[in-house]
Amino acid sequence: MRQFYLFRMKKTAIHIPLLIKQEDELTTQELRLLNEARLATYRSYAPYSHFSVGAAVELADGTIVSGSNQENAAYPSGLCAERTAVFYANSRYPDVPIRRICIAARNTEGKPLKRFIAPCGACRQVLLEAEQRAGHPIEVLLHGTEGTYFIRSIKDLLPLCFDDTFL
Repeated sequence: MRQFYLFRMKKTAIHIPLLIKQEDELTTQELRLLNEARLATYRSYAPYSHFSVGAAVELADGTIVSGSNQENAAYPSGLCAERTAVFYANSRYPDVPIRRICIAARNTEGKPLKRFIAPCGACRQVLLEAEQRAGHPIEVLLHGTEGTYFIRSIKDLLPLCFDDTFL
């Protein structure tokens, strides 16, 4: 005899609210943060990929800390710009939460990217932890010459996240 099982599947979608601004629409502080991220790309150490990434973190008190990707011949030993900036901010200013982060990059020819670059999975997880530590959303600015994407929270970049509520 055959058995039939009925499943009640449900389909859903996850939507990420975005705001896209052109450079002339940025506030003075947003432009300052973007410029710091761009400058950080020139401090990148990327002799293997020739892909330079810069990140700038704005703290709650307005302080801006930047970082850049640092490669190593043993690839897993390198570090992304986002984590460099966040770890430096947390070690230098442990009691000042992060308000937002801006990420910019230059391609292998040294030119700014038209399309934004998004954080890798490891960086998203680190930023999620920083957001939890801060106790409020950390805004993410992803810059490309075609526009800067504003994302209200790291959780929007990592919606099905693993966090301390699972522990």
